[in-house]
Amino acid sequence: MTERPAYRAHARTLLVLGLPLVGSHLAQIAIGVTDNLMLGRYSVEALAAATLAFSTYFVLFLVGSGFAFGVLPLVAAASAEDDVTQVRRVTRMGMWISAGFGAATMPPLIWSEPILLALGQKPVIAALAGDYLAIFAFGMVPSLIVMVLKSYLAALERTQVVLWVTVAVAVLNGVLNYVLIFGHFGAPELGLVGAAIASVIMQVAAFAIMAVYCAWATPQYALFQRLWRFDGEGTRGVFQIGWPIGLTMLAESGLFSATALMMGWLGALPLAAHGIATQLAGMTFVVHLGLSQAATVRTGRALGRGDGAGLRQGALVAVVLSVGFALMAVVPFLMVPEFLLGLFLDSADPDRPAIIAVGVTLLAVAAVFQLMDGAQVIALGLLRGVQDTRVPMIHAAVSYWLIGIPASYVAGFWLGWQSVGIWLGLVLGLSCAAALLMHRFWTKGIARVPLQTG
Repeated sequence: MTERPAYRAHARTLLVLGLPLVGSHLAQIAIGVTDNLMLGRYSVEALAAATLAFSTYFVLFLVGSGFAFGVLPLVAAASAEDDVTQVRRVTRMGMWISAGFGAATMPPLIWSEPILLALGQKPVIAALAGDYLAIFAFGMVPSLIVMVLKSYLAALERTQVVLWVTVAVAVLNGVLNYVLIFGHFGAPELGLVGAAIASVIMQVAAFAIMAVYCAWATPQYALFQRLWRFDGEGTRGVFQIGWPIGLTMLAESGLFSATALMMGWLGALPLAAHGIATQLAGMTFVVHLGLSQAATVRTGRALGRGDGAGLRQGALVAVVLSVGFALMAVVPFLMVPEFLLGLFLDSADPDRPAIIAVGVTLLAVAAVFQLMDGAQVIALGLLRGVQDTRVPMIHAAVSYWLIGIPASYVAGFWLGWQSVGIWLGLVLGLSCAAALLMHRFWTKGIARVPLQTG
């Protein structure tokens, strides 16, 4: 009779940890939506340049944030062992590595215009994007350190503050954008440059708030005391776990970028439908992502305690919760796809019926997409919790790049299935990743914490 209450307790704890992380991801999405809405009202060129600039920035940010995600299981395990020194060491070195990576990315971002021109971008857009990135680059270091501090707090099961800080800076970003892009309240009208300045101010503010909170709320870890002291062992630990996570995230984002590129080859209308469908899928994906991060914390803490039974129960609960939510998300995708797609389109747009026609089919494919995408990110979270990141990186790269992208091309163009074929390749890549990663966790990862006998 103890099994059922134990599963309920795992579910309750996972949701208490995960839901604030879900909220913080939604707030982060709101920041991007706000930027796009305001820049779209300012000028089409500004919106296009910002989209190009952020895509360039985000690739580097994804790789760098792998070190922050590496801090999560290390701090969780050390905290479960009450190892105050280890918590401090890995968090500090996570900040060191992230700051170093961020600094290394600044020169190519600051002088990005020639790079964008060499990649075939139009001169006007490349120049505007270059101006944006020359300022936006200064936000890379604080934004990566914020990711480390968020991982540190999440590992200590303090996820509420992560949510509220993200909401606060999202509001700040909206206000600053309104003032600096359009020149309100006596400020100069800076357009795209104003949006870049607003983003950097927001990132610095987030860092300041998080640092003050960490120093005040967790004084026992003395996180910023003698911050300048280098720790070779701590650095190796974070680096060894973090770099495969960064490349895994890059591989997955590359799959989605490649499918967007292929949809663009089909024309503007399929690309527009693809953009809306992926936004809708992205809004539901953050639920799985939040649960995945919570699963990393719970699995890491079970690893630190040597609690094999708790690890298995918690992992099973995480998978069941993800599948349950995915099944709920499927219902509106299949029942009211026209309504969902129409929310993103002007009712007077003459292309609206054609975009919705393509989008309805894509959302039907997204019904399968939900289950597979949720499964693969939950599996990654569980594997990171037991500090298994290198083999999962290989599984992800094979699934996304050697299976998903070629399958999208073959189904979309060789077989002539066009947009549906491209998305079926996407689903195939995610399905392979989900299968390989789940198998890895339940056969190899879980064995890292054996069940106690006697």
